[in-house]
Formats: sequence, structure tokens, C-alpha cells
Amino acid sequence: MKIDLTGKLAIVSGSTAGIGLGISKALAESGATVVVIGRDSAKVEQALATIREQVPGAQLRGLTADLGTAEGAQKLFAAEPRADVLVNNLGIYNAEDFFETPDSEWERFYEINVISGVRLSRHYVPDMVKQGWGRVIFLSSESGLAIPAEMINYGVTKSANLAVSHGLAKRLAGTGVTVNSILPGPTLTDGVEEMLKDAIAASGRSVQEEADAFVRKARPSSIIQRVAQVEEVANLVAYIASPLSSATTGAALRVDGGVVDSMAV
Repeated sequence: MKIDLTGKLAIVSGSTAGIGLGISKALAESGATVVVIGRDSAKVEQALATIREQVPGAQLRGLTADLGTAEGAQKLFAAEPRADVLVNNLGIYNAEDFFETPDSEWERFYEINVISGVRLSRHYVPDMVKQGWGRVIFLSSESGLAIPAEMINYGVTKSANLAVSHGLAKRLAGTGVTVNSILPGPTLTDGVEEMLKDAIAASGRSVQEEADAFVRKARPSSIIQRVAQVEEVANLVAYIASPLSSATTGAALRVDGGVVDSMAV
């Protein structure tokens, strides 16, 4: 089996670090031309350099834009009016108690984690339909199914990603455009490392060891009993972005290490 995205243009939101960067690398390795997008121009350039170093000959374009805003989305649409593959990865998270979370934080999370993907899909999907082929992928989370008590506003937005994805897939029935959600579990990203920095300093353990310990404590239902690697998430995204996945749509595909204790979503 060969994942071949040669000739396809892929747009990945929130792609200068973490899972988004890993997805961009995986798509570039598969032959796609990838548009890397972030709010900080220096981080965009660094992400492009990282991918080029790891994927010689990668076809890349970079754009500095805040896709959490309508203005940022319009900047992207002007620079990249069409796409074959759209990965709605942009998202934020933090741990904040329900009773301490003001309306403004609920609105900020919803705007960035949900509406950004809605805007991009609304723009790019019609041309996909016209050409009879396209892939739309939403990065949700296991937290969209098992809402964390300490991150309720985040979990709600990830549930919304599932609803938008499933509904849009049905709306596009028979068009050749598929829409799916990916549900990562705890994954070793820069953000997770930052979250665990105090625990790492206190324990003296490596980042990997501390992250694995976090999974066993905070997500004891995990079957793999460790944190996932970015590549393990990105590999699934690359497959779903490819022509090989043509019979998969409207799905919520878990790469959560078995954290969600269910045989179905």
C-alpha cells in the first residue's frame, strides 16, 4: 500500500508545531504540496525549514495568518483560493475550572476550535465538490467523547468538531468529498511538554517518562499505557487524506491509545 498525494494541494491549519506540524510533514512525504500556516512568521519559517530538512524535495508554501479570526481566514483565501485536502487542526486548550471560566473564554475557545474549521470548510468544499474529489479532516480529541472535568469548555468544542464533521459528511453524500474526524489521545507535543515542565523538574524524569506517567495517572483507561507520538496521529491523517480512504466518511477515527473505554464512538 502506497499513500500517494502527488498533485494534491493540502491546507493544514495550526501547522507550525505539534500535531499540525507532524501532519504537514506526513502529507509532504506523501507527495502533496502543503500550505503551512501560523500566526507568527518566524514560526512559519521554522516549520518550513524543519519539514524541508526531514523531507528533501518537499513542496511547501507558508502563510502567516490568524485563522481564529474571519480576517485571517480571508487572508488565507486570497493567497490559496482552492485546496484538495483541508485539515482543520487549529485548536487551543488549557485546564480551567468550570466555575472560573468566563463567557469570554467559552467564546474564544468556540471561535478558534470550531468556527475556524467551519469557515475554512465553507470556503474550500464547494470547489472540491465541483471537481468530484476532496478530503476534509477535523482534529477532534478523545476529550470530545470523555469530557475532562478540568477542561469542560475544551471538551465541548471537541464534541462540536465531531458534530460538524458528521453532519457535513452527510451533506456531501455522493459528491466524492469525504469528511472525517480524528480523535487523538494524549500526544507528546511541545504543548504537553510545557504543561509537564514543573513535574519534570520535580521528578527528574525524562519528558517521555513524565508524559507516560501522566497518561497512567490522568487517563488510567489507556490501553497502551503511554503517550502517543505525533507521527502516530499524522500517519492516520495521511491515510484519510489519500485516495485509499474513499469508503471512509462521516467517521470519528480514534488514535487515542484506547483511552475511551468503548467499542464504538
